[in-house]
Amino acid sequence: MTQQPKDLDPYTSPKTFYGAELRRLREAAGLSQSQLGERVFCSGTYIGQFEAAVRRPQPDVSKSLDEALDTGRHLQRLCKLARRSKHPDYFADAAELEKLATTISEYAPMLIPGLLQTEAYARAVTRATLPLAPDTEVEEHVRARLDRQLLLAESATPRLWAVLHETVLRVPMGGASTMREQLLHLATLVRNRRIILQVLTFDAASHALFNGMASLLSFHDAPPIIYTEGAGTGQLIEDPALVEQGQRSYDLVRAAALSPVASLTLLESVAEDYGSDELCTRRE
Repeated sequence: MTQQPKDLDPYTSPKTFYGAELRRLREAAGLSQSQLGERVFCSGTYIGQFEAAVRRPQPDVSKSLDEALDTGRHLQRLCKLARRSKHPDYFADAAELEKLATTISEYAPMLIPGLLQTEAYARAVTRATLPLAPDTEVEEHVRARLDRQLLLAESATPRLWAVLHETVLRVPMGGASTMREQLLHLATLVRNRRIILQVLTFDAASHALFNGMASLLSFHDAPPIIYTEGAGTGQLIEDPALVEQGQRSYDLVRAAALSPVASLTLLESVAEDYGSDELCTRRE
């Protein structure tokens, strides 16, 4: 199903200008979204998402569009402007896709997923990642991460399922106070039925190996994708065979993890331990 055209104010942002220009050029060529998609080897829905400014333009697709529409490098130049983001470039596309997802399935081997981080935890992670960055840069990263979380407060919230390796709970990122607040925040989200959360314990991890952080995103009218991330790098995986393989691995992780009820009990128990650590530190 193609994205229905809508009237955009081209001057709202570079992304809306790109979308308006693409629509104008497509219609001038007498092509439907599906017809143009066939010429550049993608779906009409994909073209519609660009035109509706709900997805960031891609450099390779923009090059193909310029060739198909005989527009020189017009869309490629606009693409450079439209791809500017407050997120790191390697993650910016994934951040846009989160807004379109119907379900987000996260696996976290070391850190709380960004969508679930408290401000203090996000600041501690950012400072650990960028130890020499000035405070202004750190706060920009923290604000961008917190802004992403507005997604969970919207009426069309995607269903979020997170599996955390037990390491995530035990690494005292930011200290005992920060960790206690973070884990209690997760517990509140679970109790309020905002997310489904499981913990993959140390003794079960060997039965469900998943290499690194992964986020599986599914959509209403587009194929699922996987986003994986390492230190300072990230990758979107769209190949159907690789996505299916990733989904099987995630299913094994969920099967090996504690149940949501047992996971909540462990979460709150570890949070209580951090509270005891904080109290001991104050007494000392």
